[in-house]
Amino acid sequence: MRLLRTHAGAGTPDGEVEGTLVGKSQTSKQAEVQRIIDALSKAIAQHRLRPGTRLVEAQIVEALQANRNHVQAALQRLALQRIVTIEPNRGALVAQPSAAEARDVFAARRAIERGIVESISPQIMRRHRQRVTTHVRNERKATNATDRREIVRELSEFHLMLGELCGNRVLSEILANLMVRSSLIVALYQRNDVPSCASDEHEEILDALSEGDRERAVRVMIEHLDELESQLDLSDSTDSDIDLRQALSDL
Repeated sequence: MRLLRTHAGAGTPDGEVEGTLVGKSQTSKQAEVQRIIDALSKAIAQHRLRPGTRLVEAQIVEALQANRNHVQAALQRLALQRIVTIEPNRGALVAQPSAAEARDVFAARRAIERGIVESISPQIMRRHRQRVTTHVRNERKATNATDRREIVRELSEFHLMLGELCGNRVLSEILANLMVRSSLIVALYQRNDVPSCASDEHEEILDALSEGDRERAVRVMIEHLDELESQLDLSDSTDSDIDLRQALSDL
């Protein structure tokens, strides 16, 4: 699964300015920070790291065989992307999006994925036929099995694949960030434990794009995203309203 690629530039957490230093050590540092970002993003997207999980720097350093300064830079960049939260005296935690943020993320996905779908022509679909065919096969295999992480990975990969096929790098990068944030939202608010993305709808979108029917592809995509959002419990109640005695009764 390809995850969001960020690029060092003005305003990056570690103060680097793209273009001012082009030495090998600079390039190496950027690549290492990106490696850590990709690993953490992948773990979050596949629900290996749940919302609210503390991201202890020493454990990340050990697990990824990484430099502590690089880990800190990666966490700061993920915080800018709202994938991680950094709190005084607590350190870094996997973000816990609010219900309002969840609605905003899905509104953004509708806008971004509409643009992506509208950018994909039948010629693009023919050029990438082998990749699309391989993905469909892998997605069917995953959804017919019981490995939840594999199902989540393949269903998410569909959206990321379209982002890459459209040829617009900015749209692809924005979508990659939204997909990781969507994984946090699903982990927090989905009404059941069954991955909600539907393989049949994915194939209908691909068929419409191959036939050059972008209008139908956009319609099915928007309906698909609406359905995903409808499967979330985004009521305005908060944890403080929960009666623990009632919640724990009959268990």
